[in-house]
Amino acid sequence: MDNQELMTQFQRVLQTLAIERVIANSPEAKGRVERLFQTLQDRLVKEMRLAQINTPEDGNRFLQKVFIPQFNKKFAVVPTIDGDIHRSLQKREKKQLSHTFSIHETRRVNNDFTIQFKNAWYQLTEIQQTTVRPKEKVLIETWLDGTIHIILRHYELTYIVLPEKPKKQMQQPVVLTTHKLNFKPSADHPWRKFKLGRG
Repeated sequence: MDNQELMTQFQRVLQTLAIERVIANSPEAKGRVERLFQTLQDRLVKEMRLAQINTPEDGNRFLQKVFIPQFNKKFAVVPTIDGDIHRSLQKREKKQLSHTFSIHETRRVNNDFTIQFKNAWYQLTEIQQTTVRPKEKVLIETWLDGTIHIILRHYELTYIVLPEKPKKQMQQPVVLTTHKLNFKPSADHPWRKFKLGRG
């Protein structure tokens, strides 16, 4: 699927890693998938309740060490051809895994170089790795560890998290770039109030 707006996060990850998505189109295949889902949604929940699982961490351990081995022992089918046919990840792909397995959303840079994202305000710092202009669209990545990363043209932008919606500034820089600007922020500008670095 080439339409980025319609592509799900899962489809994007598959495309990034060059993984072909095989859809269950036949009634038989759909039936097997439905039976598996029914087992996981019914039997798994009951097994976890019997094992007194109360936290996600305990649930993950139960899945890996108890349920999946028992499930595979009962239902697994021996493949016709033995061996691992998965493609190994390239070095570049391994370095990008945190970016790949993150939630991607787009936002627009405001005139004061702030970005609003999920009820929080992010103020871009004065010096960036690439030129940033107002109204540009940036990629917001939410990593698995919960951290927020703002990407523009494959560069990660630095920012500070503001405690509230910023007040309108009378004077603003035209662009942010790789070196210090002649722009002198006002006394109440966030650049003067907060330490640089990700909040």
